[in-house]
Amino acid sequence: MSRQTLRRSLLRALSSCLNLSTMSVSVEKRDACFPPDWEDDERMAFLFSAFKENRDVDCADWDGKIDFWSPLIIDHCRRRGSVCVILQELNESFRRKGSVPLGLSTVLKSMIRSGKVQKESDFAANVDLGWLSWGVGLLLVRPLKWTLSALLGSGRVPLEESFVVIDLVKEKAAALLAAYRASPLATHSLLSFQELRALSSHICPDESSLCLALLQLQREKHVTVSLHEGEKLVKFSQAGQGRVSPVSEVDLGIYQLQRSEKLLEERVEVLGQEAEKCKQQAKSLLKEGKKSQALRCLRGSKRVEKKADRLFAQLETVKGILDRIANSQTDRLVIQAYQAGVAALRISLKGVTVERAENLVDQIQELCDTQDEVNQTLASGALDSGEDSEELEEELRSLLEKTIPDNDVLPVVPTHPISPPRKTGTNLVTPALKKAIRYSTRVSLHCNKPYQVFMKSP
Repeated sequence: MSRQTLRRSLLRALSSCLNLSTMSVSVEKRDACFPPDWEDDERMAFLFSAFKENRDVDCADWDGKIDFWSPLIIDHCRRRGSVCVILQELNESFRRKGSVPLGLSTVLKSMIRSGKVQKESDFAANVDLGWLSWGVGLLLVRPLKWTLSALLGSGRVPLEESFVVIDLVKEKAAALLAAYRASPLATHSLLSFQELRALSSHICPDESSLCLALLQLQREKHVTVSLHEGEKLVKFSQAGQGRVSPVSEVDLGIYQLQRSEKLLEERVEVLGQEAEKCKQQAKSLLKEGKKSQALRCLRGSKRVEKKADRLFAQLETVKGILDRIANSQTDRLVIQAYQAGVAALRISLKGVTVERAENLVDQIQELCDTQDEVNQTLASGALDSGEDSEELEEELRSLLEKTIPDNDVLPVVPTHPISPPRKTGTNLVTPALKKAIRYSTRVSLHCNKPYQVFMKSP
């Protein structure tokens, strides 16, 4: 066997191995995208079969197929990054062992009735003049076959008909709005369509998906579009705003300034690089001894630098204007906040006057004076009760004087030492005195002024 024959055989074997490995990887990826029932031949034969003519014949058969294919179609579109489905593409994507599902047309019609998918013509039915100027109205051309088939009484879904998956287009719209607000372009009131394409390349893989996502945002009042001097422009609602405002002359003026700023920055950078290049050439020529050519390059560098300085001054002017516009917008927001605060204060102070406040203060003072008079009256009542107790004590003293005999006079206290007293049977406390003491105790307790009598028996 020659070397060339051996080389050919080796190449064929290597290519066959690569094809087998590629096919195995693609089969593994394909199997990972489908549910476990995909490997069950008996189950898939039932799911690939056509639907009954009427659901009432076998509801379980009908609903089982719908429940299997509907989420599978949506997941298939989500993995592809698309928001539209086409029957012909679905047949090829779900081909299994040479067979295609026979009931996908019925599944799509069921999804249309349930609102999960919608024809592009219906989805883009309420486009405004901005969209029509963009040429988005061309989306209404493709569903013509559907309209003709409906008029002819055919219930089939055309193979090339495109349907919008509502949940997927809503997901794309929300992701697009979040990407705009998180980007540096969020400070721009208007964006060109090319800038938006670059910003959303990881969200919307093609222009059709981007337009459908923008249509959904327009339905949600977060986007408006316009065409200015042949350029497609998009305006998003800012954070905290419920809806987007129409494109105004101020927005267009700011957009022109921002575009001029970008062009001037690019031009200044190019001129700077050109001036630096001239300087490097002048250095190299000077080393080679070509002084005249070096001087010529150096003069060219100076001219480029002067031009760059002039453009840089223009750039600074444009940036100053943009800063003033931004500050004016901030001042406008502050003034609006002040106006809102004044309106709130006016509402909260409605009916409140200085005269009314003075009347309220006078009423409060009168009530305080009345309270003081009441307290004084209550205090004078307590004094009267004290006078009654004094009268009672006076009466008590008179009773004591009547009950004590005249001969019961205490002896004079001796000045010299006396001997211990002798025990006698005489008791100085008479029954009348005991009775008077008990009476005086009761009276003093009643008046909260105890009257104490201290006596020592001999």
